[in-house]
Amino acid sequence: MTDLATLREELDRLDAELIGLAARRMHIAKQIAATKERTAVATRDFAREREVIEQARTAAARHGLAPDLAEQILLALIEGSLGVQERHRLVQRNTGAGRRALVIGGAGKMGRWFADYLASQGFEVVVSDPAGPAPPFTSVDWSDIELDHDLLIVATPLRATPEVLHELASRRPSGVVFDVGSLKSPLVEGLYALRDAGVSVTSVHPMFGPDTELLSGQHVLFCDVGSPRATATAQALFADTMAIRQELTLDEHDRVVAFVLGLSHALNIAFFTALRDSGEAAPRLSSISSTTFDAQLGVARRVAGENPHLYYDIQALNEHGHTALDALRRSVAELADAVADRDEDRFVALMERGSAWFTQ
Repeated sequence: MTDLATLREELDRLDAELIGLAARRMHIAKQIAATKERTAVATRDFAREREVIEQARTAAARHGLAPDLAEQILLALIEGSLGVQERHRLVQRNTGAGRRALVIGGAGKMGRWFADYLASQGFEVVVSDPAGPAPPFTSVDWSDIELDHDLLIVATPLRATPEVLHELASRRPSGVVFDVGSLKSPLVEGLYALRDAGVSVTSVHPMFGPDTELLSGQHVLFCDVGSPRATATAQALFADTMAIRQELTLDEHDRVVAFVLGLSHALNIAFFTALRDSGEAAPRLSSISSTTFDAQLGVARRVAGENPHLYYDIQALNEHGHTALDALRRSVAELADAVADRDEDRFVALMERGSAWFTQ
């Protein structure tokens, strides 16, 4: 009988081989990226991805491995390969070569993401942030320098952004200016002040967090402020990625975001608040959890770890925010009433209406 130590050594050896094979796969992905770049082939090939996953599931079944596990492994490797190809395309295109960018708020998480992203495209990036420097980028005080950059990105906290936009309007920079705020209604006056001052201005909302590396499937929202050139310039920054670009009006943006962000945040805050107030410890609940609970708990845990001041602003500063919160309040009350009244028909109707909505 093989002893435990020997079996563990064999596992360690296999793990090292798996990592080596994954590294080799990434190396080939870089070669594929270069080939696609030369031949103008799209980065993502959904038919090929489906073929790879189906082959993996078939091979897994043949070897007695769960096909779902094989699919999860391949999806992770595919995502890694796409990230390699996307970054390669950005670097090779070098669209920012000879262009300069200033990121105001560049030491913050989203500001730093944009600084890194623009640098990967060849932009010469400087940052300005009272919170401190953001190595390796040069730090400046934007109030004391000439604003002659090709791009000026405002990535300051939402509450501070209106003042920054108005100050920029008074100085009339020659380059394209855009904010990356999660809400637009608090910024409208500042954005219009820039427009009225003759500045090329637009508004952008990346619907992803600063830890995002692969933009495939990620949404970036663009709100035109009256300068099509500025909006086109901002959109072009993502043209070589697999991000999904959507255009909205400023008012439409906040109305939709009230549900996409406001409602989802509120739901998760209510969820973990109810759990906290239940008196049960998180490890205890996790030890007997269900698939649905685990999925919801994972999302709620991430929400709980986010910046509470930003999340408050998303709720409180959106003039459409009450619509989503009122809808949540009514829905919870309707559910509670159906259960309290032992009204199965009403409960079933709630679920059936929801199911029908998802199939629209």
